[in-house]
Amino acid sequence: MMGALRKVLLAASLGLIGLAPPAGADTGLIIKLQDAIGPATAEHFLDGLERARKDGHALVILELDTPGGLDASMRDMIQGILASPVPVVTWVAPPGARAASAGTYLLYASHVAAMAPGTNLGAATPVAIGGGGGGGGSGEGDAKGNPSSAMERKSVNDAVAYIRSLAELRGRNVEWAEAAVRGAESLPAEEALAAGVIDLVAADEAALLAAIDGKTVSTQEGDVTLATAGMVLERHEPGWRINLLSVITNPLVAYGLLIIGLYGLLFEGYNPGAIVPGVVGAICLLIGLYALQVLSVNYAGLALIVLGLLMMIAEIFVPSFGALGLGGLAAFVFGSVMLMESGGPVLGVSTVLLASVATAAGLLMLGTVFLAHRARKRPIASGAEQMVGAIGVAVESFEGEGRIRLYGEDWAATSAQPVAAGEHVRVKRVQGLSLEIEPIGPAGSDPAKGR
Repeated sequence: MMGALRKVLLAASLGLIGLAPPAGADTGLIIKLQDAIGPATAEHFLDGLERARKDGHALVILELDTPGGLDASMRDMIQGILASPVPVVTWVAPPGARAASAGTYLLYASHVAAMAPGTNLGAATPVAIGGGGGGGGSGEGDAKGNPSSAMERKSVNDAVAYIRSLAELRGRNVEWAEAAVRGAESLPAEEALAAGVIDLVAADEAALLAAIDGKTVSTQEGDVTLATAGMVLERHEPGWRINLLSVITNPLVAYGLLIIGLYGLLFEGYNPGAIVPGVVGAICLLIGLYALQVLSVNYAGLALIVLGLLMMIAEIFVPSFGALGLGGLAAFVFGSVMLMESGGPVLGVSTVLLASVATAAGLLMLGTVFLAHRARKRPIASGAEQMVGAIGVAVESFEGEGRIRLYGEDWAATSAQPVAAGEHVRVKRVQGLSLEIEPIGPAGSDPAKGR
C-alpha cells in the first residue's frame, strides 16, 4: 500500500514540476518528414535514430510525406535504418500523403511498411535534373520504357539492384519494386497491401500501434517482438540548425543567394566604398556556395557559374564593351542549367527562375554597355580639352595680353585682335596657364552666333 502511494506521489510531483518520466521500452519516437529528402532531412532522421537508441525507445515511427529527393541523402537514411537496433516503422501519412521516388525505397528498407488510406507510393525511377544523363536516368527511353543512353541504363540498373535487395531483405514484392523503378509504376495504399508491397494500412497512430503489436521483426541485433499496446509516443522535433539547413539547402534559395552575392559584388565594384553591398554580397555568395557544396551538384556547372561571376566582375575593371560581361552571363546561365546533378525535379532549379535571372542580367548588362557607349560620345567635361571651344567674357579691354572670366575663374589670355571689356571670347588653344582666344561678339550678343 505504501509502495503504491509512493508511485502516485512521484507521478504527481513529476507532473507538478513539468517533468516527464524517462524514456524506456514502453515509449516510441515519431519523426515526421514532410518535404523533399535532402541533407537536412537526412540529418534530422539520423539524429532521431541515435536519440531512440540512446534513450532506450522501443520503436521509431517515420511519418513520411515526400515527393522524392537526393539519392545520396536517401541512401544515408536507408543505411541508418538497416543498422538501427531499434525497429523502424515507416508510415505514409496523413491521408493524401505520398512516398514517391526516394520515399518508396525508404518504405522497402523499413522493418515495417505502413500507409494511411488515401496515400500512394512508387514512381521510383531515378531522374536527372534537366532530363539528360549524367548522374541519373531521365525516366525517358524507348517505347518499352527502357532508358535510351548508357548513363541512364547504368543509373536505372543500379537503382533496380538496390531496391530488389531491399525487397528481398524484408520479404516484400520484388517484381513490383523493379517495375516501380523501370516503369515508374505507382500504387495506392489498398492495392499496395494486396500486392505485398507494404505490411498494413492504418488510418491513425492508435490503429498503427494496434496493428503492429506482437509483430516480430529482424534487426541488426536479432529478432524483436514489438509490444506497442498502450505505447507512449514522443516527437522528435528538428532544432534550429536543421531548420536553417533546410532553408539554405533548398536549391532555389541557394541559387538566389548566388544571385544576391553576384550583384552585391557588382554594385560594390561600381561604387567603391559603399561597403554594404560588398559585405552582403560576399556573405550571400559564401553561404550559397556552401549550400551547393552540401547539395548534389554537377561540379562542371558550378565551375561555369564561378567563371561567369569572375568574368562579369572583370567587366568592371577591364572595359570590353560588354564582351566579358555577356560571355560571363552565358557561362553563368549554362552553369545554372547544369548545376543540380541528380535527385529529381523536386530538388532542381526552376527553369522559369533561370530564364528570369538570365533575362534580367542580360538587360542590365546591355543597359550598362549602352550607357558606356553613350558616355563616350559626350563632350569632354574636364581637363584642357574641355577648355578648347569654351565661351568666356573679357574682364578688361586689351590688345595682346589681358584677362578673361571663364567657368567663374579669371584666366590670363592672349588675342591677335583687340578685345573690349565685357566682350564674349572663344578659347582657341590652351598654352600652359594662358589661353589663346578670339573675340566673337560684344556684351549682350548671342555668343553661339559669334560676330
